[in-house]
Amino acid sequence: MILAAGRGERMRPLTDHTPKPLLSAGGRPLIVHHLERLAGAGYRDVVINLAYRGAQIRDHLGDGSPWGLRIRYSPEARGLETGGGIRNALPLLHSDPFLVINGDVWSDHPLTAPTLAAGDLAHLVLVDNPPHHPGGDFILCGDRVHEEGADGPRLTFAGIGWYRPALLADTPPGAFPLAPLLRAAMARGRIGGSHYRGTWMDVGTVERLTALERRLSHDPGPLASG
Repeated sequence: MILAAGRGERMRPLTDHTPKPLLSAGGRPLIVHHLERLAGAGYRDVVINLAYRGAQIRDHLGDGSPWGLRIRYSPEARGLETGGGIRNALPLLHSDPFLVINGDVWSDHPLTAPTLAAGDLAHLVLVDNPPHHPGGDFILCGDRVHEEGADGPRLTFAGIGWYRPALLADTPPGAFPLAPLLRAAMARGRIGGSHYRGTWMDVGTVERLTALERRLSHDPGPLASG
């Protein structure tokens, strides 16, 4: 699943008329980079949630056949946040576990599915803290992810993770964030993780989109720090 329903307020004015996933870097839209990498990793079925200017995304991507994929869409009358968006799409997500990627990140992560421990509800990919988020999100101790109170580096959640439907099984429909569910599962020792040291960028601002364009164009200019 690719999360593509957000309004992209921090990317204005670029997103006033174009949904954030269709903003281009390296000659093609951000979401197309995801589709190419998913296809290369062997995925065939992709779900994309839609809200803000979602028709543009659907019209641009179609059924996914140009990338050898089968795309289905999960429309939202209004943005349901990350947790609500995933829950709303569960009827389309038949695999267990399933991969979810934020639409506004770029990474060369291979997207190879990990082996989740029997009791785990999720496996999160963590990365080194970028300059704009120096405090990180979670602590990685071995292959366990904790919110607090563990020995290990505090790293940033990459917006790439594999989830079991059971993580959201008892949630009501509607808008809600994913983070509280993850933190509750961490407290029960049911979230695994790994530290990815390759290239990853949060493309959440115009400056960082410009930095990604430089990187993909092999321009030696400085990467964004904001």
